[in-house]
Amino acid sequence: MIEVRTTGGRLRGPVGSAVAVFRGIPFAAPPVGDLRLAAPAPPAAWDGIRDAVRFGPSPPQAGAFGMQELTGGEDWLTLNVFSPDPGRDAGLPVIVWIHGGGYAIGTSGLPEYDGTRLARDGVVLVTFNHRVGLEGFGQVDGAPANRGLLDQVAALEWVQDNIRGFGGDPGRVTVFGQSAGGGSVAALLAMPRAAGLFRRAIVQSMPGTFFTPELARDMAGACAAELGTEATVADLTTVDPELFAAAGDAVTADIGTRVDRWGAAAHRSILYAPVVDGEVLPTTPWEARHDVALLVGHTRDEHRLFTALDPPSPEQAAAAADVFAPRPYPAVDDPVALHEWVLGDWLFRMPSLHLGSGNPGTYFYELTLDGVLGACHGLDVPLVFGNLTSGQPAALVGDVAAAEAVSVRMRAAWIAFATTGDPGWPTFDDGLVQLFDVEPALVPYPETESQRIWRDHTFAPLSLC
Repeated sequence: MIEVRTTGGRLRGPVGSAVAVFRGIPFAAPPVGDLRLAAPAPPAAWDGIRDAVRFGPSPPQAGAFGMQELTGGEDWLTLNVFSPDPGRDAGLPVIVWIHGGGYAIGTSGLPEYDGTRLARDGVVLVTFNHRVGLEGFGQVDGAPANRGLLDQVAALEWVQDNIRGFGGDPGRVTVFGQSAGGGSVAALLAMPRAAGLFRRAIVQSMPGTFFTPELARDMAGACAAELGTEATVADLTTVDPELFAAAGDAVTADIGTRVDRWGAAAHRSILYAPVVDGEVLPTTPWEARHDVALLVGHTRDEHRLFTALDPPSPEQAAAAADVFAPRPYPAVDDPVALHEWVLGDWLFRMPSLHLGSGNPGTYFYELTLDGVLGACHGLDVPLVFGNLTSGQPAALVGDVAAAEAVSVRMRAAWIAFATTGDPGWPTFDDGLVQLFDVEPALVPYPETESQRIWRDHTFAPLSLC
């Protein structure tokens, strides 16, 4: 066991596999009681030595992938630190992970987010929980917008105040995330409250979904109606938090009846996203200006995972281009393949490409390794963490030996970027993209039909129809 002093008190954590791990450290007060649906508040200090040996409880979760079984307890806002050298003079680069999960599920204690291998490679890794679903992203009257994003800011503030004691350099903090975590990283780039809290950012497969306040408020109202109440602080703070997630599941199950009002979000069963409220999040990431170094990318077959989990009906497949695309797609023989192509572009590929191409000096990558479902959404998670046989995303890997070689290269690139700001290939200013595959390659980003279709598209917040 090893001890570290923080602003809240002294911690004691175990050392194993040459990495010290401190779990369940509070970075904000439990958001319950008078703090329910409020911005995160500072945590209470403790006396004596706190054993940091268990992950903190998960925030209330939606029912996808059995995540609702993980909830319990109230001290949701905790973080975990993996360090190969927890000494104040180590000065190691710091990487802070934001998990994905459609802004509705996710928790830092999942086995796929074990940071031992990344930390052994020479960084201090921080993972943390933040509020999700209605609790974190619902637009509730009387509550600040984007509470989940504000939780992320609070975690980054904790890192600035404390990470030196774990061997980290607060001047070399990189924030990285995948899917909704990548969207969160992109949102942080546009948030004044996050300015100065990190120096570099890695955005993996960001979704292009951001909401107007009107759409988000209408969706929160539908969830509140499932609970027999209104979407206000006064009405919702007395409701059991776990019922929030159940209400969201009920609305999602029936979301197809709301397409005339909620548009593309309902067509794609998206109930939560960051809200461009003008204060916490003044604008979308594509319009923001910042001085943060960026590494951005996506997978080749982004939507194939979702197609496998929820195959589209013939009607959904036929309507995909009309609903989501800014202009017609070419005719293809297989409507399901067209659905997968259009949705992959709309949700992940083109938002990532626009973010990368709109920021000079950005490094761009594409994952093309074939796993069980091709290079599908989520395959990058086990590769970046090096956890190829543990956690749900490991089921996507396929050939572990081939994946291990790609994982080594991806981890090296991520750590090089966090250390020096250069992952090892030219920037996207030169039109070059790094392909991660069994045989890696640096190639010009191909001029595809997708780029022609989406070239002049503006990713504005989704709104009421």
